[in-house]
Amino acid sequence: MAKSIIIYIDADACPVKDETYRVAERHRLKVFVVANSFVNTPRTDWIERVIVPAGADVADDWIVERVEPGDIVITTDVPLAARVVAKGAEALAPSGKAFTASSIGLQLATRNLMQDLREAGAITGGPRPFSPRDRSEFLQSLERSVSRLKRMGFHAG
Repeated sequence: MAKSIIIYIDADACPVKDETYRVAERHRLKVFVVANSFVNTPRTDWIERVIVPAGADVADDWIVERVEPGDIVITTDVPLAARVVAKGAEALAPSGKAFTASSIGLQLATRNLMQDLREAGAITGGPRPFSPRDRSEFLQSLERSVSRLKRMGFHAG
């Protein structure tokens, strides 16, 4: 029997929770919203809020312990995305950019370089503001991922 598609949201500071809920509802997918503090979620049986203890990577570890091929993780955290991709699952950034086995090495290297530059004071600004175009790109990307997984034999809850 084929496995159900599950979506995991690395919820701390995730700007596309509502968009994820809309896609998940349309496809009848289970969603886990994982954070180390309270996150408001719709009251429905297909969305489950998971509050993990505070600490570095606790939410990431919770997700990685459960994620399997056929699942999708929404995150801005490149190291988490690398762990998810290594397990054969899909990882999407809120901008809609997919983390893939072929791109994750460069994405990790870029992240580490930018972190080093920020720590050295060479870069003082943060990322550009999240835009409506990013939101639209995310919706399209999530729809494509769900459709591709269904074609591969994974199914809705």
